[in-house]
Amino acid sequence: MLLTSPENYLRCFTLRASSHYFEQGDPLSKMKILIVEDDDRISIPLKEELQHQNYVVDLAFDGSQGLEMATAGRYDIILLDLMLPKLNGFSVCKQLRENGNSSAILMLTVRNEKQDKVAGLNCGADDYLTKPFDLDELSARIRALSRRFISQRQSLIPCGPLQIDTVSCTVSYLEKPIEVTPTEYRLLVHFALNPTATFNGEELLDKLWSQEFVGGKETIKTHIKTLRKKLSAAGVQEPVIETVYGFGYRLRHNA
Repeated sequence: MLLTSPENYLRCFTLRASSHYFEQGDPLSKMKILIVEDDDRISIPLKEELQHQNYVVDLAFDGSQGLEMATAGRYDIILLDLMLPKLNGFSVCKQLRENGNSSAILMLTVRNEKQDKVAGLNCGADDYLTKPFDLDELSARIRALSRRFISQRQSLIPCGPLQIDTVSCTVSYLEKPIEVTPTEYRLLVHFALNPTATFNGEELLDKLWSQEFVGGKETIKTHIKTLRKKLSAAGVQEPVIETVYGFGYRLRHNA
């Protein structure tokens, strides 16, 4: 159901009151969400709906309160309205990222201009959803961010013969560190978290670079070529990321 007004939010939540999204023991349940939304006709029923989905939910009603709560608490996901009193969503998001906050941030706003979306993503938001939105879409995006959160919170991730430490942001082979650039690190983490998937150059650009990036697919080829040379120099005999001709790149299955 499309949520076009606060009244529709209320009706929609009432209609869905008997639904159950999570099985008992689902690792996505009991995650902690902060809603920063000044309209309590939206924030309160949204909180109740997410609690019904087994999330732990807190509310903040202006940007300053949201920034304070997000800084003091440990939230897995922050639903952040853009047009807030005292401090707008852009400022809240930017300050959180500058302070090292790693919560997943999903911006909610009635503004649908491309420059607003780009600005939101560039200041550190992970996703951007325009009001009015469908409740099923919001739930799906929250679950996607939740899965990403769980994966990225794993301290050590295997990547073929490599070991990735997501706390120290380091890569090692046979317990020896390999010096990689931030872009090479993001590439390795992305393939490690999607070990069976194949991605073409355009998909990798969309997932790992901002929308303002002006480079093309050759950029991906260059980064992967340089990364392969570094891994080979470290003693890795087979390419960790292999080329699937005509399709793109994937993590080598027998790496």
